[in-house]
Amino acid sequence: MIVVEDLHFGYNGKNVLRGIDFKMGREIVALVGPNGSGKTTFAKHLNGLLKPLKGKVVVDGLDTREHTVAELSKKVGYVFQNPEHMFFEENVFREVAFGPRNLGLSEEDVEKRVRWAIKAVGLEGFEERSPYSLSGGEKQRLAIACILAMKPDYLILDEPTTGLDARAEREVVSVIRSLQREGHGILLITHDMDLVVRLAERVVLLHGGEKVFDGSTEEFFTEFDVESYGLEKPEVVKLGERLGLGFTRNLDEIILKLEGRA
Repeated sequence: MIVVEDLHFGYNGKNVLRGIDFKMGREIVALVGPNGSGKTTFAKHLNGLLKPLKGKVVVDGLDTREHTVAELSKKVGYVFQNPEHMFFEENVFREVAFGPRNLGLSEEDVEKRVRWAIKAVGLEGFEERSPYSLSGGEKQRLAIACILAMKPDYLILDEPTTGLDARAEREVVSVIRSLQREGHGILLITHDMDLVVRLAERVVLLHGGEKVFDGSTEEFFTEFDVESYGLEKPEVVKLGERLGLGFTRNLDEIILKLEGRA
């Protein structure tokens, strides 16, 4: 469990986060809000990249103020928005192996972790490829594999589908779903409301450094005024409402509900 209590943080005397409380287990939580709302600043507190000025962040009993980023990264892995910023090795295998090797594991254990992580994201056969030769979706999946190889319990994915075509996005979505089924907690930072409705069980909205919503995805899109915060309901949600079907996440769900009426 990740527990955040009364989190405050700022840069150069300017408040960025104010009084945020938050709890997260092994679930998919979408962290949303306009640019400048504090999403990335908040997320960087969860693995110790930033430390609270006031309040505390505790990850499975570890207070982030008392532990290093290296220690916390074993619990919380962070996949940044631009995956290329994470790459510096000559091939995919070495890229994924970098983290486990830094943990001091034996080469046998490193190879097991690398093979497992590469398989988990569907990049088998890519081991000798240069990371920079991969497509956008493949790079994103490689970035996830690099973090997975550290075997964290929680993953933070910062805009994981930005700039991807439809096929690459489907690939990344499939990986995220499989990770959640395997028991990982996932914090999804995104502006993409379609991605939110497809994946998230819960939504947290930050605005002006404060938490203004924390509840189920259904409640967020059906009972909360998302438009007033510069967000828009996904078309599939609007269609379900127009058809009188209530909250709907995808077209398959709409079809099933319509067939149930027949």
